[in-house]
Amino acid sequence: MAIVVDLDRRLAERRLSVGEFAALVGITPANLAVLKNGRAKAVRFTTLDAICRVLDCQPGDVLRWVPDEAEGDRPLS
Repeated sequence: MAIVVDLDRRLAERRLSVGEFAALVGITPANLAVLKNGRAKAVRFTTLDAICRVLDCQPGDVLRWVPDEAEGDRPLS
């Protein structure tokens, strides 16, 4: 499974730089880069809350799930 983080599009829509956005959210630009590039293993709810507050959006507007090609549409059970 792959969780895709769609922050680039949201930042472009708001005309925010990575540095500005990181400062508003309260994380380092390096940690924001890890999140944006899909290398994060977890996201704190407080960070997700701050992202949504700054972007005035819902979590589903910045996170989406894409199944692995090998998994296809296989059921969980």
